[in-house]
Amino acid sequence: MAKPKIAIIIGSTRDVRFGDKPAQWIYDTASKRDDMDFEIVDLRDFPLPFFNEKASNAWVPTENEVGQRWQKKVAEFDGYIFVIAEYNRSITAALKNALDYSYPEWNRKPAAAVGYGSVGGARAVEHFRTIAVELQMVPTRPGVHIQGADFFAVWQQGKALSELTHLEPGVKTMLDDLSWWATALKTAREKA
Repeated sequence: MAKPKIAIIIGSTRDVRFGDKPAQWIYDTASKRDDMDFEIVDLRDFPLPFFNEKASNAWVPTENEVGQRWQKKVAEFDGYIFVIAEYNRSITAALKNALDYSYPEWNRKPAAAVGYGSVGGARAVEHFRTIAVELQMVPTRPGVHIQGADFFAVWQQGKALSELTHLEPGVKTMLDDLSWWATALKTAREKA
């Protein structure tokens, strides 16, 4: 069986977003492993209009060309790490819209989260997990939360996330759990 392929999805499209930094940090850390392959997927590369299809693509094919391209990209992967900014106690509108544009492509695949923002993006990550369940993903329990002091150390003081070594155990735990679920679910999907 081929190694699971994991997308690291940057969930913000703002011009001044922070999400590039944790996405690259997670990619650099995760790519040292030999049990999964990783790719950064940027929502900016998929300028999805607000969802205005006749129905979910679970029931009716998507007509929008960018939506179709997004669905093909999502389908390439065996699991996901979502880099989640917290906006007003939830995920970004861009991420919610991207989640809504696909359905069968997400099914029976694991979803891990790296949150940042107020209280480490914990409220947004929790909200994301309920959405992931509805999309038939398996949200992992371990996640990574970039708290306020860490966020400002990187954003304003020029530190690299790799310098914040106290975050490393959480990253390892998240990746170990993601690997288990990605392998188990990939095996089950291939047998089905």
